[in-house]
Amino acid sequence: MDNLVNTLTDPKFLTALFAAIAAAAVVFSIGATFFSSGSNIRQRIRRVALEREKMRAEEMARLRGTGGAADTPTRTIRQAAGRDYMKNVVERFSLEKAFMDTGTVDALARAGYRGQAAMTTYLFARFVTPFVLFVLAFAYLALTVMKDNPIYMSAIYALFLGLVGVYLPTLFLRNQTSKRQQSIKRAWPDALDLMLLCVESGMSIEHAFKRVSREIGMQSVPLAEELTLTTAELSFLEDRTRAYDNLGRRTGLDNVKSVMQALIQAERYGTSVGTSLRVMAEEGRETRMMEAEKKAAALPPKLTVPLIVFFLPVLFIVIISPAIIKVMQNNVSLGG
Repeated sequence: MDNLVNTLTDPKFLTALFAAIAAAAVVFSIGATFFSSGSNIRQRIRRVALEREKMRAEEMARLRGTGGAADTPTRTIRQAAGRDYMKNVVERFSLEKAFMDTGTVDALARAGYRGQAAMTTYLFARFVTPFVLFVLAFAYLALTVMKDNPIYMSAIYALFLGLVGVYLPTLFLRNQTSKRQQSIKRAWPDALDLMLLCVESGMSIEHAFKRVSREIGMQSVPLAEELTLTTAELSFLEDRTRAYDNLGRRTGLDNVKSVMQALIQAERYGTSVGTSLRVMAEEGRETRMMEAEKKAAALPPKLTVPLIVFFLPVLFIVIISPAIIKVMQNNVSLGG
């Protein structure tokens, strides 16, 4: 037992262990990126195809004067079985009245989650997460950290952690929204340039959106998904301005909304779409250049602390070490 304790507390062993963990984490991260990218893209493409088929069915039902066929979503048996218990919990406890407001649908759309299934999962997660976190925290505290304390102390601490769990789904949703918006924001100027080239070459705006969605997918999958949905809406919706407005509302980005407003004005008043896209593309390039200059200007202050903590001590050691070694050798020789 003493040998095991000595081994676990040995600095060399701990250094090797942490190095092995860090190397394994790097290998796992790189491998997960390569293995999950293809499946993620296929999943998003499948989701876009299902959304397009759903909109087509709704539009066909509206034109035929029947609304019942479009209200039934296309789901497999496995998906239906997986959602039924969540749907029952949501309906039984009236979670839509407790957790849902007017902006919940838009918040889920900005994060890339659409449809009633995503809403049901989100409401179910907000309801269940506090209880699950409370049970896990209580079991952990009562059995390990606070096993010598009274049981009510573990229950109090677990209750606080359970209250924190109420906000975990919301924080997850905000994180997903931030990542998605960042990806769209980076690729949007390039998408505008490609769209301008397509329109000036004689393509219609629908074909321009379709072509750009195929080309921009290698740079930003969320933007390709949104442009594909917009292409479907331009084909099936009676009012084309709704498709532009929906794209700005789903992304939640000001630069996308401004471009969509310009397209709406061009559609409404019959002005040139190419001129509007050219102006917005120039503004997008200028905005991206200003952001790059802003980041470059903020780089020196950010490097001050790492320079003082990491670089200067090493530099001083490298400079002073030869002199210290020579002084020590002279002292040894004089002493001998």
